Amino acid sequence: MSTTKNPASGTSEAEASWQEKTLEPTLRKMPERMEQFTTTSLYPIKRLYTPSDLDGIDFDEDVNFPGQFPYTRGIHATGHRGRLWTMRQFAGFGSAFDTNKRFKYLLAHGQTGLSTAFDLPTLMGLDADSPLSEGEVGKCGVAVSSLADMEALFDGIPLEEVTTSMTINAPASMILAMYFVVAEKQGASWRKISGTLQNDILKEFIAQKEWIYPPRPSMQLVIDSFKFCTDEVPRWNFVSVSGYHIREAGSTAIQELAFTLRDGIEYVQWGIDAGMDVDAFAPRISFFFNAHNDFFEEIAKYRAARRIWARVMRDRFGARDPRSWQLRFHTQTAGVTLTAQQPYNNVARVAIQALAGVLGGTQSLHTNSLDETLALPSEHAATIALRTQQIIAHETGVTNTVDPLAGSYFVEKLTSEMEAGALEYIRKIDEMGGMVEAIDRGYPQKEIHEAAYEFQRAMERGEKLVVGVNAYTEVSDESVQPPMLVIDNQTAELQIQRLADLRATRDSDGVARALDLLAAGAAEGRNTMPLLIDCVRAYCTLGEMCDALKAVYGEYQEPDF
Repeated sequence: MSTTKNPASGTSEAEASWQEKTLEPTLRKMPERMEQFTTTSLYPIKRLYTPSDLDGIDFDEDVNFPGQFPYTRGIHATGHRGRLWTMRQFAGFGSAFDTNKRFKYLLAHGQTGLSTAFDLPTLMGLDADSPLSEGEVGKCGVAVSSLADMEALFDGIPLEEVTTSMTINAPASMILAMYFVVAEKQGASWRKISGTLQNDILKEFIAQKEWIYPPRPSMQLVIDSFKFCTDEVPRWNFVSVSGYHIREAGSTAIQELAFTLRDGIEYVQWGIDAGMDVDAFAPRISFFFNAHNDFFEEIAKYRAARRIWARVMRDRFGARDPRSWQLRFHTQTAGVTLTAQQPYNNVARVAIQALAGVLGGTQSLHTNSLDETLALPSEHAATIALRTQQIIAHETGVTNTVDPLAGSYFVEKLTSEMEAGALEYIRKIDEMGGMVEAIDRGYPQKEIHEAAYEFQRAMERGEKLVVGVNAYTEVSDESVQPPMLVIDNQTAELQIQRLADLRATRDSDGVARALDLLAAGAAEGRNTMPLLIDCVRAYCTLGEMCDALKAVYGEYQEPDF
């Protein structure tokens, strides 16, 4: 059959014939359900994609083979045939003792890496006995106020043998210092331990809003950790540039892609400006993306991310090491999509989102538990979430071939459109002078707010349906609610007592000296990581270290945009 183009319409003769003889009679008998179909991000989707949609897409330049530049099809030539992704379940609740038990439970049930969630006081750099911590200790993650807690958290877990991810940002350097000292006390070599620290302060100003210091000194803390880890802890990923929280705040997929990659560009530029060789540190930068509901949009997002990053690193920054070009990423299914209504529906949502992450080529995956919209995950729900990953890995066959969706007219076109949309955002931010300047203007924040508002409006109009929320609703029945994990006030009482005991037994003069040296070093522009490690060894608390730096850096107050 001829596929000759009709220049007037942009379609092939075969497609024009199909429209006339097949499509139009069908539409007369059975009109489509809506006038315009869109992705979850409200991006318009055509009825049909054909070879004509691949015009302008060059296989060698834009797609290529797996493991070859620009890595659209994945950074490894064999995909998941050689090695499955790391299966992580986000864990952290109550005291360090409680979470240590959960870690061991998950490892015993087949989890292959640890992922640590911290409570709100810890995320904000507060000790458990701070008045601002009241009512939040251990509620949304594990409470860590000092090295003593970190020692309890990883008791009996050999850190040279397990990779650990820690989701924390504003006080990330302090938590990282605690982890390194725990490894030291275990006799583990810093040159052998591996894991990932989120340490992405830019997305805090953009989306999650858990900050301590203003943007510029916060960035300096990040770069201090870059330098220290590059020299002393070479297998550690010292930043996980996070689109996850940007998407959870209401962004579109293109905004998540664009703002995340532009944050990554900002970190690379700051590292170079600090005198670092790009190829010495860029391979340790990792990324963290959301897996939302729109299956193909998410897959296209991951493919576009690899392509953009490879070109940025090679062409913009002149990186020569292929490892610097390769975007490595962790995926977490979308917490914002989980519903309290009919919570068992969340199992299906998570399975589909996780499958998108796998088909998109993720290196690491967390699957949310069905009860996370109600409370912290129970052991039973966390096991179901882990089993979801194992079923995808071993029963679906999707790991048998590399990038099985490559060549799909729809997927390739959507990948290119996602790339183009993200590059336009990156161009605008470049014109503003970079991401820190864009944040000062409130640009990414406003874009996300508008996107979230538009999606909410689409839901209210019934254009976007959420099963159990604005479609297929049921009368509430408490009997279908899963059992929930409840954190009582004993956790806070235990934590506060442990802090009191620590303060009474440690060397107070040593603590004061370490904190004074930290503040003085920060004021002089010295690398803060060695100073923080000394503070941790002296059992300074998290809040004490953060307060010492507040005296130098000040505190951030978000302006009215």
